[in-house]
Amino acid sequence: MPPEVLEAMSEAARASVDMAELHAKASDVIAECTGAEGGLVTSGAAAALTLGTAACLAGLDVARMERLPCTDGIPNEVIMCRTHRTGYDHAIRAAGASIRDVGFNDRGVGAGVRAVEAWEIEVAITPQTVAIAYTATPANQPPLSDLAKLAARYRVPLIVDAAAQLPPRENLRRFVAEGASLVAFSGGKAIRGPQSTGILCGRRDLIASAALQMLDMDVAPETWAPPESFIPRQDLHGIPHHGLGRGFEVGKEEIAGLIVALQRYVRMDPEAENAAWEQQLARIAEALTDAPHVSIRILPTSETGRVPLLELTLKESTLGRTAWDVSRELQRGGTPLHLHERRASEGILTVNPTALQDGDAENIAARLRIILGS
Repeated sequence: MPPEVLEAMSEAARASVDMAELHAKASDVIAECTGAEGGLVTSGAAAALTLGTAACLAGLDVARMERLPCTDGIPNEVIMCRTHRTGYDHAIRAAGASIRDVGFNDRGVGAGVRAVEAWEIEVAITPQTVAIAYTATPANQPPLSDLAKLAARYRVPLIVDAAAQLPPRENLRRFVAEGASLVAFSGGKAIRGPQSTGILCGRRDLIASAALQMLDMDVAPETWAPPESFIPRQDLHGIPHHGLGRGFEVGKEEIAGLIVALQRYVRMDPEAENAAWEQQLARIAEALTDAPHVSIRILPTSETGRVPLLELTLKESTLGRTAWDVSRELQRGGTPLHLHERRASEGILTVNPTALQDGDAENIAARLRIILGS
């Protein structure tokens, strides 16, 4: 975590603030950085999805907020392409929504060439539909812009899960610009804020609903006066009690840290940072040039589309161990070392440099030399 983020968290820990006022100020910064109407610091991207779904289910209807996650008798369907579904569906269903699965996975399993198409989603929209959920990846279809037009035509909110879609930095604004109603980002990955944080940004009314369902609402109706730009009290028929998202409370320290990290991320020079990461990876690669059981390749940002990576392809037949064996040994010997395992079944482990500190490259290289028998 960058030093300025730690300093902001430390300073915030010494202060006492009204949380609604702090969230309102944070919303202004998130709006400026993302191009959205407003934003909310959440306890991770999954919490942002739950709160965003709750906002689509309840809107500014206080009575519905009180009922969630019970949705008997009210619209509760979230339409989602089958090819977009992941284990994070739990975050959507936790709000009380029912996911309506649309389309087939022909392209994914090699049974055909067609992906999910916009018309399949359109015919699934009914009076029970409260939102369309979209998992943003470079490969997912249909294009987000097509779904945004469809959602706007039917006045259905479009929720985008973009938790891991930074970098590139342009994605901070891209999804809102293409018409998303709500976007969820992780605060602890590329932004390098507190690991416990996320961002929900989008339409002002939906952000207000999400905030109302997360904030401590043990307030006196006679004196409660939240910032009008953040929560439109005049549009509320009463004041909700503690809501569905109360367990997603974010402390003032996390809010301050996330906001400083976000401002830093917007200002930073990505080319310079990527160059520094490539230098760290190059040091690891150089230290392993004579390792007999591995071939090494640095994948530049131009190839990954995000950050540079170091790819280690293990010669499992001569090493006598699988990539899974090597990864397990790295995690359990001395200081735990976790490499990326997504391609371990192919004998490939990957070093991602985003969390490396000074000296880490040399330590990683030393561990790998021992384990790979150099």
